[in-house]
Amino acid sequence: MEDCFDVSDAEKEDDEEATTHLRDRFRISTISIAESEVKQNNMEISQSVVVCISDLAFKLAEQLADDLELFAHHANRKTVNMNDVILSAHRNKHLADSLRSFSCDLKAKEPQSEKKRKKSSNKEDKPLHSVLQIDP
Repeated sequence: MEDCFDVSDAEKEDDEEATTHLRDRFRISTISIAESEVKQNNMEISQSVVVCISDLAFKLAEQLADDLELFAHHANRKTVNMNDVILSAHRNKHLADSLRSFSCDLKAKEPQSEKKRKKSSNKEDKPLHSVLQIDP
């Protein structure tokens, strides 16, 4: 995403260097995944195809990052959340459904917050008034 304010040449150079480093790491990971899949499926793939796939995937990841940043900014947030990720998949119903399901699974596995735990433990500590006690 293009910023609306001026950035110094040094900052631009640092950003370009970081992007180049990230692109190289991404390419290495893509090659590793491709080689693993090729081995697993007894196939062959040319190195130029792997490089093209890597570059395409990196460009798509950059576009996704820009979209997520815009969605968060539009919602007056500085942090991207799961809803932004789900919104980014709105053109792919299957992917959006999978992301929603994944999000629900994550929320279900998430431990309760401390406040909720304290409230529930406080309720457990209090005697119930509706319980009838019978002394022998």
